[in-house]
Amino acid sequence: MANKSNYSIRCDLTFGDIYVQILAWMGVIFVSLAAGLGLMGSSRPIYALVGVGLILVLSLPFLLFAFVTTLLNNIKLESEEVINFD
Repeated sequence: MANKSNYSIRCDLTFGDIYVQILAWMGVIFVSLAAGLGLMGSSRPIYALVGVGLILVLSLPFLLFAFVTTLLNNIKLESEEVINFD
């Protein structure tokens, strides 16, 4: 009788795991939009667009890193024993 191990990949990621990250990203978006609207009234509104774009572009890699590491931390490799009766 030979025992073989099969492996299965399971992801137990839930919405609660990424909820805080989504709220943080929404906060970054709202703060950058508020800063952009505040700068729109200045003499050079192009600074508002550059500021919003810069905030979003610089914060996106950190957000993606947080999502990917959270996802990888919730992936499990489990062995399943299969018994062959040869």
